[in-house]
Amino acid sequence: MSKLRNSLAQSSHIMQTLHLIWATAPIWTVAWSFLLLLQGLLPGANVYLSKLLVDSLVVAMRAGTSEESFKIVLLPAGLMATVLLLTQLSNAALIFIRKVQSELVLDSITALVHKKSIAADLSFYELPEYHDRLHQARSNASSHSLGLLESTGSLLQNSITLLTMVAILLPYGVWLPLVLVATSIPALYMVVRFNKYYHSWWEKTTPQRRRAEYYDFLLTQVYTAAELRLFELGDYFQLSYQAIRDRLRTETIKLTGEQSYTQLAGGISALLIAGGAMVWMLWRALQGFLTLGDLALFYQAFNSGQSLMRSVLANIGQIYSNSLFLGNLFEFLQLKPQIQDPPHPLPISLPLKQGICLRQVTFRYPGSDRAILQDFNLTIPAGKIVAIVGENGTGKSTLIKLLCRFYDPESGSIELDGIDIKKFSLSELRRLLTVMFQFPATYQKTVAENIAISDVYSKPSFEEIQAAIQDAGAEEIVARLPQGYNTQLGKMFSGGTDLSGGEWQRIALARAFLRQAPILILDEPTSFMDSWAEHDWLDRFRRMAKNRSAVVITHRFTLAMRADVIHVMQAGQIVESGSHHELLTLGGLYAQSWQAQTQANVSLTINGSIA
Repeated sequence: MSKLRNSLAQSSHIMQTLHLIWATAPIWTVAWSFLLLLQGLLPGANVYLSKLLVDSLVVAMRAGTSEESFKIVLLPAGLMATVLLLTQLSNAALIFIRKVQSELVLDSITALVHKKSIAADLSFYELPEYHDRLHQARSNASSHSLGLLESTGSLLQNSITLLTMVAILLPYGVWLPLVLVATSIPALYMVVRFNKYYHSWWEKTTPQRRRAEYYDFLLTQVYTAAELRLFELGDYFQLSYQAIRDRLRTETIKLTGEQSYTQLAGGISALLIAGGAMVWMLWRALQGFLTLGDLALFYQAFNSGQSLMRSVLANIGQIYSNSLFLGNLFEFLQLKPQIQDPPHPLPISLPLKQGICLRQVTFRYPGSDRAILQDFNLTIPAGKIVAIVGENGTGKSTLIKLLCRFYDPESGSIELDGIDIKKFSLSELRRLLTVMFQFPATYQKTVAENIAISDVYSKPSFEEIQAAIQDAGAEEIVARLPQGYNTQLGKMFSGGTDLSGGEWQRIALARAFLRQAPILILDEPTSFMDSWAEHDWLDRFRRMAKNRSAVVITHRFTLAMRADVIHVMQAGQIVESGSHHELLTLGGLYAQSWQAQTQANVSLTINGSIA
């Protein structure tokens, strides 16, 4: 029963792939099919014409050298030349068409994988199984698709040619075509068995191959170059990479050896059968039952039949193998995100009146038993600045992911003006938010493009980009760059200029400020800034947050003290709330941390002055 299900699944993958190719390149696929049909018929025509040519030559040689004898040979020779010319033309056309198809299918499959990766829940990226699936889906998916198309086409073409050869061989003995088929059944079994075994090995070794790619990344990318040299990690990672590659290479060579042995056994058996059949035909010719043309035709037809049977077997094996690999692609494309739009999304009314409220929220990350938040409650009033402070690991950054609805809570609700955010469409909800994450992306694009990317579909003006840079306090950074706003950032591409951590953070701040969303969320916005840059930025912070609901996650009390409300988190709970003055008066955890941080800053200032 399981074998039947597997067979149905493989045939389903074949049909899905053919449908994908048809949808991507219908006209080219029609042209490809026509040429395959033509190429399937041409070899049979060529074999038959060779018989006519040989027999015509025999007749012409008996007639002597004359114009009439030349005319006897001219027609079959001309027809054979036409067939050979058509073969060359169709081969050249097929090469061109396959290249066009491959480019179109490559782009189509890449677009599907990109679309699914974007739609996938953020939680998927935290599961090794997802990365295995993504790796399997992306590994030569387009080449396997084209391989399946090519193998299917070759199977059809070779089958047509084989049928013509069978028709040619039938007059010489009904048993000849049956011998061709019967001797190929064991080879077919071995081909299918090997491909299934190889695909199983390929799936099983996906984590090892991914780890090898990771070590290769560490050895060749700029992000790890400094530590690689300082800690002398080059040999360590290189040996780690080589150990995996040694194991994979050994197993691959072993599999290839088994495949070669199988092919050799099949080839020898086919050769023996062909030899036996040829001896029988020679005996018939010596007895006078066959002409030289018959002998030439039989030799070509039987030899071609053997070759075609091997090709058909190879085609079936390739189709089966490609369908196994493409199964990984279609399984990946069938992943269903859990975070989805509701069936009937509610409209969001602006401006916000009440704000955001988290009620009895419990949340734990996928695959973890530890609750990051447990019966958590928090209110973010509309139009106010709320600071959230606390130790690392208390769940502060998790709040951002929940507010953006990258995850849904296990229980409880997150409400926007009293309505659960699950009732809004994802795109409309996320358009309300602008966020600077704790570790923002560093896009290898120009300064202007780096800023505009947060609102790219609105095509912000240069004046708006300048205003965002000013809000982030990054004017001096841009002024120092060789081409100002047109400077290529990062060292990945030619002519790029890299930035320090604090400078990149200012660019990310500007990106967040450009998007004029009513809810502003900043995660550690000053963590990479020096004290002078932070002081300068804090002076303008409240102006930037005016008329917005702002959430600031920070370890720095110099920033938190400027908020309207400060919440102190500990172990996934709010343990203190109030203004800066109220919390100092309370004398609790916030006041103790404030005093410790203030004393540390004073000590650093004094020591710095003495030095």
